[in-house]
Amino acid sequence: MIEKSLYENYQIDFSETLTPKNGDYLFVFNENRELYLDSNNELAINLDDFEVNFTLYIGEYNKKRAFVVNVEGDDEFYDLREVYEIDHDLYHIAGKAVLVNDWYISYRFCGRCGSKTQLDEKDMMLKCPNCGQVHYPRIAPAIIVAIRNGDKLLMAKHSYHDNIRYALIAGFVEPGETIEEAVHREVLEEVGVKVKNLKYERSQSWPFPNSLMLGFTAEYDSGEIKVDGDEILKAKWFKKDEIIRYGSDISISDWLIQEFIDSTD
Repeated sequence: MIEKSLYENYQIDFSETLTPKNGDYLFVFNENRELYLDSNNELAINLDDFEVNFTLYIGEYNKKRAFVVNVEGDDEFYDLREVYEIDHDLYHIAGKAVLVNDWYISYRFCGRCGSKTQLDEKDMMLKCPNCGQVHYPRIAPAIIVAIRNGDKLLMAKHSYHDNIRYALIAGFVEPGETIEEAVHREVLEEVGVKVKNLKYERSQSWPFPNSLMLGFTAEYDSGEIKVDGDEILKAKWFKKDEIIRYGSDISISDWLIQEFIDSTD
């Protein structure tokens, strides 16, 4: 998990009218949200060989101008998880860039009336000149929680995880509820137990596709494990030496698991 601030090397800005020049950072994405890297695992240096749908200036990265570029094609493009393993810093800023890319694709036309939207002069927001609807980048808040019972950690087998045997409890925040309510609800829904002593730990931008993950720890309170057999197939308590770690430390889940392991030494 990346722990440094995005803003150590990046300054936010935006423009539809600026165009890329030699030496700019070009975050070139295809329709699959994959990033172009050349044979040296470097960003594109120009757009001569691409069929460009749009470019959008997104600010300064490492004191150079940075652009999101949306193109056609699939050669030499990498999933963001692969980018993380290649270069953590590049993944960090690419995670920002791909979310801007998604937003600009989705809201170039107003979802309420269908009119062409316009980029606001002050905020990163697309506004409709016809009906006045505003369209900000969409971020979906989600919770993830490490639940402990003495020296054991509760983990569940999700039906949608093909390559992970067991993972922490996680889920999206529903309209009208608080973050804390989301934790209690998700835990009760997914594994049938109640928790107490809920503690917020930290957050993580998670561009798969557009989440803000809010990490918590909690203690078991009451109830017996009961799964629905649909979203959650199995759930059980693990001692630290029984936990099978993920293949990557990209996520806040891995950080929470490591914190549990360290606290039980």
